[in-house]
Amino acid sequence: MLNKKGMTLVELLIVLVVCSILMAAMFGSFINQQKSYAIQDQVIEMQQGLRGAVDRMTREIRMAGYGGDILEAFGNVNGFTDIITPVNSTPDSITILVADEVARLSQNAPAGTSQLNLTTNIFNTSNKRYLCLQGRNNYLVQAVTGSTVTLATPLQEDHLVNESVGLVKAITYRIDPNTTNLLRDDHTGQDPEDQILAENVEDMQIRYTLASGRW
Repeated sequence: MLNKKGMTLVELLIVLVVCSILMAAMFGSFINQQKSYAIQDQVIEMQQGLRGAVDRMTREIRMAGYGGDILEAFGNVNGFTDIITPVNSTPDSITILVADEVARLSQNAPAGTSQLNLTTNIFNTSNKRYLCLQGRNNYLVQAVTGSTVTLATPLQEDHLVNESVGLVKAITYRIDPNTTNLLRDDHTGQDPEDQILAENVEDMQIRYTLASGRW
């Protein structure tokens, strides 16, 4: 005769318990792997963002002072009176003065004239009034009409079409202690004022050497 004996209720419960334990262990392992992957992905993303931010900082800091006689011409740029202004704190911050190309001349500008015609115009008479030609000649903007800017003083030499026109900026790098974001502010009144370069940066320390040899 065939054996028709089946599983008892106790045996069935034991099998269910064992299967549940195995499934819980597998699910827990899967969740842990997902968390680990997410953390590693965030770390990689943060490192890549920070690498790009540091590259930009390094490039602009090395260009500090580009624009010729910036301080001799303007005295200050949006309140900053030094080419490089480091601030020792926790964390540190640094501000540099630099001429950033924003347009080109759309036609020749002879010496003695006080008007420049530009390919595009972002200048104004408040915080974007510091104009630099060809990275060496600096003038204050007195008035703006469309793509034409009027300078406070006449040009001292001839300038040809397609020459570089720069906006002299005071660029500050700092960390917001409330959000741990690395911020860049060029003090030109743009909205938002601070540009986020990297996130989750808790501290920034800048090491520098003065002309006197101190650091």
